[in-house]
Amino acid sequence: QVQLVESGGGLVQAGGSLRLSCAVSGIIFRIYAMGWYRQAPGKQRELVTTINSSGRTNYADFVKGRFTISRDNAKNTVYLQMNSLKPEDTAVYYCKVEFGDTYWGQGTQVTVSS
Repeated sequence: QVQLVESGGGLVQAGGSLRLSCAVSGIIFRIYAMGWYRQAPGKQRELVTTINSSGRTNYADFVKGRFTISRDNAKNTVYLQMNSLKPEDTAVYYCKVEFGDTYWGQGTQVTVSS
């Protein structure tokens, strides 16, 4: 059974930082690409960043230079370090893996106050 559990969200002031974690079980984590997505109220879910099995990363333009994705294969965990947060970063953040089907975590709320 594939499970993804996000944590680390919260309320932060603009300019602050948060670190999200996504613990994964049920797959051989190290061989799969992972992604972080977000969904703001009234908006579609959008891609934030991905990391493949080799550690190659890809970022949406709106987070480049501010967010960093990383993975720890020993801990089956992918991280999202978010710096210089803006109010428009407010959203529920989800991690995703594609293992035959697509699996999502339950999401973690990030709220950035101005």
